[in-house]
Formats: sequence, C-alpha cells, structure tokens
Amino acid sequence: MELQENPQLLWFIGVYAVLMVGIGIYMSKKVSNSADFILAGKSLGPIVLMGTLLATWTGSGSISGGETSVAFSFGIIPSFMLMIPTVIGIFILYTIAPKIRAFGKYTISGILEAKYGPFARNLASVIVILAYVGIVSYQMTGLGFILNLTTGMSVELGTIIAAVLIIFLAMIGGLRSVSQTDAISGFLMVGGLIITVPIIISVAGGWDSIIANVPDSHMTATGGLTTIQLMGYLLPSLFLLLSDQNMYQRLAASNSDKSAKKAALSWLGVMLLISPAISIIAFVSRSLFPDIDPGMALMATTTVLPLGVGGILLAAAAAFIITTGNSYLLSAATNMTYDIYGKYINKNPSDKKQLVMTKVFIVVLGGLSYLLISYFPTVLEVQMYSYTVYGAGITPAILAVFFWKRVTTIGGISSMIAGVVTTLVWELVLNTPFELNSSVVSVPVAIIVLILVSLATQKKN
Repeated sequence: MELQENPQLLWFIGVYAVLMVGIGIYMSKKVSNSADFILAGKSLGPIVLMGTLLATWTGSGSISGGETSVAFSFGIIPSFMLMIPTVIGIFILYTIAPKIRAFGKYTISGILEAKYGPFARNLASVIVILAYVGIVSYQMTGLGFILNLTTGMSVELGTIIAAVLIIFLAMIGGLRSVSQTDAISGFLMVGGLIITVPIIISVAGGWDSIIANVPDSHMTATGGLTTIQLMGYLLPSLFLLLSDQNMYQRLAASNSDKSAKKAALSWLGVMLLISPAISIIAFVSRSLFPDIDPGMALMATTTVLPLGVGGILLAAAAAFIITTGNSYLLSAATNMTYDIYGKYINKNPSDKKQLVMTKVFIVVLGGLSYLLISYFPTVLEVQMYSYTVYGAGITPAILAVFFWKRVTTIGGISSMIAGVVTTLVWELVLNTPFELNSSVVSVPVAIIVLILVSLATQKKN
C-alpha cells in the first residue's frame, strides 16, 4: 500500500493545540510562586497525577522508537516484552513514592547531594541537562515528521511548530499547567489507541492477512534477536524510568502519599492497555507499509484510517510528543535554576527570581534543543546515547539511596562515574561492538562498582 498525504488531518492537531494553549494560559493564572510552578503546589490528586505520569513517560520514544520500531523491525512478541521494564519500573516507583515525597527535593540532583555530597549533585545535573535537552530535541523533530508524513507540511516548519508549542506550554504555567494538559492528553492517547486497534486490523484485511505479509521471523519469540541483544532493548527504558527526574517531581507534587500510590497503580493499569496497542498498530503497519522507516510505522496508519479515527490517532501522537517535550524541558530548566544558578551564580535568590530564571532557562534550553536538530544533526545522535548514560550514571546510585543503607559516598560517586565512562567508551570509542546496546555493559559495571566500592569503604563512610 502506498502512503498518501491527507492535509485534512491537520485540523485535528490544530484543535488539540488550541485547547492545550487555552488550558495552559488559564492554569498559569494560578501560579503564585516557584513551588506552584515546579511542583504544582503539591496539589495533584490521583487522576491528574496518573495522567501526567502516563503522558510524560509515553512520548516520541514510544510512537517512533520503543514498541513501534521493535514491532515493525522484529515482531509482535519482542515488542510486547518492552512492557516488562515498564511494569518493574512502575512497581518500584510505587514502593518508594512516600520516600520521594518525604525528601521534598525539586531535582534528582538534590536527592543525590543529600546522600553523596555536592560533587554527586554537580555530576547528576550535567547528566540530566544533557540527556533531557536531547530528549526534547527528539520530540520536536518527531512532530515535524508527523506533520510532514500526514499533511505534506515540510519537516522544518513542523519542527518549528513543535518547538513553539513545547516551549510555550512549559513556560506559561510550569507543572501547574503541564499536569493538566498532560492529563487530558493521556486520556486522548488511551481513547485514540483503543479505537484504532480493531479498525486498523480490519483495514489490513484481518489478522491472517497481516501475518501472511510479514517476515516469518516476526512471529517468533525473539524476532531474530539474540537474548543479549533483546536485553539491550529492555535495560535502557527500565533504568531511565527508575531514576527519571520527571517521575520523581510528579510523585513529589502529589497531595498525599495515598494519591501518589493510587496514581502509580492506575498508571500501570493504563500502560498495560496502551503499550500493547502501540505494538499491534505498528505490527499491522509492517504488513501495510513494508518499506517505510520503522519509526514511521504508527504514524503511517493515520493515512489509511477513516478520517475521524485517523485524526484522533494523529492528535494522540502529537499529544505523546508535546507533553513529553514540555515535561522534560521544564525538568531540565529546574536543574539549571536550582543546581547551577542557585548554587553558583546567585546563592540567595528570591522566590520570584527563581521563578523568572526557570522560565528563562526553559526558553534557552528549548532553543538549544531546536538548534541541535536544525544545525547539528550528528549531535542529536550523540545525545541519544544520553539515555543510557542517564540510566547507568544515575539509577544505581539513586536506588541505593532508598534501598541500601550501607552505600557510601565514595561508592555512589564511583558508580555514577563508572556508568557514564563505560557508556561513552562503548558507544563512541569502541563504536558499539557486537551490535550490543551499551546498557548491557554499563549498567552491570555501575552496579558492581557501587557494591564493591561501598563495601570496601564502609569504615571511611
């Protein structure tokens, strides 16, 4: 089947964008201080909290990478397996949610500093900012490709539209407005994906026809991947989720421990619905459009669905991207304000000054994200390594704060350095030997270093 542009689909994104901007402006009027802006005044109830957790985690990585690309490239079963790290990660976050709220920190760096000292905070801040700027840039270009694929709009113009929306929604009201737009987007995602699954299977001629049009390996348990290669797809998302600053900030923004736990369980339940739905849609797309880029699999189906259904799915895809982009941008700007500006430039800023600087950093980092994809496309590729750098460099150390009392300052810092260095050497110096994701090596190294160094330095702690 051949892809055909449908400019009418643009109306659905337009309506969604206007709604999100309107809500953002309305909620911005309720922001009175930096706590309102960054943690929504710790007022989020379970429904809104669940929606913002869902929308933040399920972004462009899911609809153009993750489940989508794996289902298209390797088959339905390996794609379903990507639910395993999500389930494990959410369950662990559910367990430590009260402890996250008790810390009361705005950033992951603040939690690490409380346990390991200022050097850990500085190192974590650098990792977070670099990783999150890369993630934001990926959201911008993702929406640009969606608009190009479905409406014929140039990728460049689509990327500019994405950049403006992401920066504006993050800046206008912080988490106070982002959480509300996230919640609406989350429910739009669920509805759009559930409606699409049976219809796209019918459009493709039924399940038997779909299976007949995909490679035989796509119906096997591993899709032709070795076990260790498959692990390379599972580990990065698990270790990013376990220490994702966005998730920690949202759980800290809940109005009670009970709300945080309810939201985490609801988030898990919804993920068990939408993650398989994404996998199925992308798998069907392999049958319909075998020659497209794997990252376009889900978005391509919007062009062959009935206009209303395709439009809802497209708006849901845009929601994935925009909500993830503004969340990561807000989070990175928080690091700039509290871990860099507040520590080294202005050590006693007023609350109003912190609020203003967070908004300034949102614009600055948003502009940097756009520049990455506009002028330095190879830098974006390097930024993608930051996913594993983040997971290996931060996750073992942050989990030890909550789960292992014997961890030492030297052990935590050594683990962070080992995770980062191993990832960079594996990816950039050795050029990914054996076609294995660096997480297969760097995560175990970071954990082993954490344990051994902590045990060796117990008396010095």
